[in-house]
Amino acid sequence: QVQLVESGGGLVQAGGSLRLSCAASGRSLSPYVVGWFRQAPGKEREFVAAISRSGGNTAYADSVKGRFTISRENAKTTVYLIMNTLKPEDTAVYYCAADVRTSPLAVVTIRSEYDYWGQGTQVTVSS
Repeated sequence: QVQLVESGGGLVQAGGSLRLSCAASGRSLSPYVVGWFRQAPGKEREFVAAISRSGGNTAYADSVKGRFTISRENAKTTVYLIMNTLKPEDTAVYYCAADVRTSPLAVVTIRSEYDYWGQGTQVTVSS
């Protein structure tokens, strides 16, 4: 079992940037594919981005493609979501999620396939 902790959220003006971090408490994230999801008030939790165990494969929602970048550090203990050119519609609670995968290249975009979730970090983009 892995415990995930997100950080880096906050209030930013439209056009600004934030970097979110997802760390595993007390262990490496190497065995896990990791994804970011977000949930705005009154809306379903939606997929944002995912990265394979190796870091070689990534996937993005169309709404963030070209603006957000997901990455994982060499030691693979932290996964980042770099968010540029933020828009008010990006306002949401952002969650990271992890799931064990054998393949180092698999990416997972389906919410129900993730077993482990963090508590979330609030991102608010003002217009």
